[in-house]
Amino acid sequence: MSLLVIGSMAFDSVRTPYGEASEVLGGSATYCAVAASYFTDVRVVAVVGRDFGEEPMRLLRGRRIDVSGIEIAPGKTFRWSGVYSDDLNERTTLATHLNVFESFRPKIRKEDAASPHVFLGNIDPDLQAQVLKRLQPRLCACDTMNFWIEGKNESLKRLLSEVDGLIINDSEARLLAGELNTVVAARRLLSLGLRFLVIKRGEYGAALFAGGHYFAVPAYPVERPVDPTGAGDSFAGGFMGHLARSGEPSARSLREAMIYGSVLASFCVEDFSLRRLGALTEREIEARAAELRDFLSLDGPLAGR
Repeated sequence: MSLLVIGSMAFDSVRTPYGEASEVLGGSATYCAVAASYFTDVRVVAVVGRDFGEEPMRLLRGRRIDVSGIEIAPGKTFRWSGVYSDDLNERTTLATHLNVFESFRPKIRKEDAASPHVFLGNIDPDLQAQVLKRLQPRLCACDTMNFWIEGKNESLKRLLSEVDGLIINDSEARLLAGELNTVVAARRLLSLGLRFLVIKRGEYGAALFAGGHYFAVPAYPVERPVDPTGAGDSFAGGFMGHLARSGEPSARSLREAMIYGSVLASFCVEDFSLRRLGALTEREIEARAAELRDFLSLDGPLAGR
């Protein structure tokens, strides 16, 4: 089962306590697609500028990602730069230049519309809704951010009644629901029509709310996290990639997807950009997934890290 990913592609410049990287490949669609590619066939719809070049395309094709839906527009590719605090928990944006992404209008082709699974990355909720009307996916999930929650709240809530799932962080969930408590916020968001809700909690893991049930996974314990940029999008890619591979969002497959989301996010933070995320093996992924299952089991061994 294939997955269609719609979102941003960018060049990032990042500084963390462990070093810095300039003009490296980033963007929500990039991280999500690469993470998902370890589980299923992936197609990407995005826009880049004429400065994007062939090297990033080769990297994506190397992961067997279909890049034919990436529009190359006149102008420059979206750029973002930022710096992280010593504990990596706080991020300060230094500059954001939307460039060609500012006028992005996803172009959905016949072959894109045939994808049974869709992830609508962080773009204008009105655009997300327009895209969804042109698709008939078996399963669709979306992402959003504070900018859209505050600026297009009603549009976003209408969108949530049309998608199956939402993947956001805890502060966004509380803001969108208008609640201070995350559990209460989750209940309110599910009442909008969602089949499942995933709330990411950074270094504390992620929680799944679905069908009146709750399930949580820890963040995999990474000894040297270098750069958290893209970790949330990598989580979404691992999560959606596994669901596409399994075919149906059963209770078990949703829980397994949470494990794989945590695993892919853990690899992402081990280096800048896609340096680690883009060069994994199935054995590495499954080994960490097995460790996380042990962490969650009462009968499993104590973590030896």
